[in-house]
Amino acid sequence: MAAIDDLKNLLLLDIRQLEKLADTLKKEKTCLSGSDTKVLEALTREKNAILGDIRERAKQKIRVLVAMGFRPDSGDPSRFIRSAGLHEAYALWQEADLNLKECHALNENNGRIINHLQKRLTRLTDIFRGASGQQKLYGAKGQQTTVSSRTVLASA
Repeated sequence: MAAIDDLKNLLLLDIRQLEKLADTLKKEKTCLSGSDTKVLEALTREKNAILGDIRERAKQKIRVLVAMGFRPDSGDPSRFIRSAGLHEAYALWQEADLNLKECHALNENNGRIINHLQKRLTRLTDIFRGASGQQKLYGAKGQQTTVSSRTVLASA
């Protein structure tokens, strides 16, 4: 059946591109520790291009699944694939899903690094401007809080 082959081919492309995306995200993490913005910009462009391809294939997969009888309002496509007895396609779907979850975790980690770098840059900018007049402490969750009169345990 051509639709099944189309679905498998789309999933194989997803798997390959998700592996490439994971490599790109790992390179991005390494680049974040340095200061090479040109490389970081190139990685961002590469990442966005891969994500665009994956989004486009997601639409194609839904069209193929609908042609096979899947109703988008019926729930998760993987259940439909499994219930249709398409074992090879289901295995590919699971592998792509696992790769997607790995990329999501890598991207979130990079996001935390970027957030940390932004906070550090803000603190340094405040110091250079002399705007850091209030002392700061770390709260119970590790976030910075400004010392206020209610924070101080005792004063002389």
